[in-house]
Amino acid sequence: MCRHLAYVGPPQPLGALVVAPPHGLFRQSWAPRRQRYGTVNADGFGAGWYAQHDPVPARYRRAGPIWADPSFADLARVVRTGALLAAVRDATVPGADQEAAAAPFAADSWLFSHNGAVAGWPAALAPLVAALPAVDLLSLEARNDSAFVWALVLARLRAGDEGGRALADTVREVAEAAPGSRLNLLLTDGTTVTATAWGDTLWYLSRPGGGTVVASEPYDDDPHWREAPDRTLLTASGTEVLLTPLKEPSGAPAPAPRKESRT
Repeated sequence: MCRHLAYVGPPQPLGALVVAPPHGLFRQSWAPRRQRYGTVNADGFGAGWYAQHDPVPARYRRAGPIWADPSFADLARVVRTGALLAAVRDATVPGADQEAAAAPFAADSWLFSHNGAVAGWPAALAPLVAALPAVDLLSLEARNDSAFVWALVLARLRAGDEGGRALADTVREVAEAAPGSRLNLLLTDGTTVTATAWGDTLWYLSRPGGGTVVASEPYDDDPHWREAPDRTLLTASGTEVLLTPLKEPSGAPAPAPRKESRT
């Protein structure tokens, strides 16, 4: 269900990260190499990026497949950014939300994406509705599992949690309410990328020229791509990557984190 990618580092054209790579998100929309669930990601796409000196990201989202939108290819050729989050979507269930259901979701300075599916949606998460303020529920961009998971994350961010804690606590809460869910989450504030590997693939690449890419799967055959283990929280800033094991909802405390970097 879906493929997504985030990047922080020296400014790059959007197309250099999304369109140009031989197995980038553009190609993953119809021919992903490591997708375990679903085969074609044609139910919408989106890209969010940050302009210099502006902490609020811009977004471009559409309801159709990325390959059918020549305007995006033109945009991606000329727009440069030092931070990007993009996704191609394979819908969990049919819906009428159109591009509103396509990642990235956004609020304040954050961009967010969910690769996976909530088991038993929506009934399984009904008990979590009470944890959200009414205004957050009324402000949901779409009526799907990803938008609701984003609302849970956003509530924690606005309460003061840093990104890693907001993602980790949300994953444990949703996994407890809906066992068997796949919860690969991706979050950026334009400086740091935070992600979870929970039930699906997650890879990362520290680029020789600086910066880090975090993605559902490698966009090329560079031998320096590394796969994050399942049940892992990943935080990337510059070329430093921190991997922290995540515990199951009723498990013992997680082991100490470990750092990986490439210069």
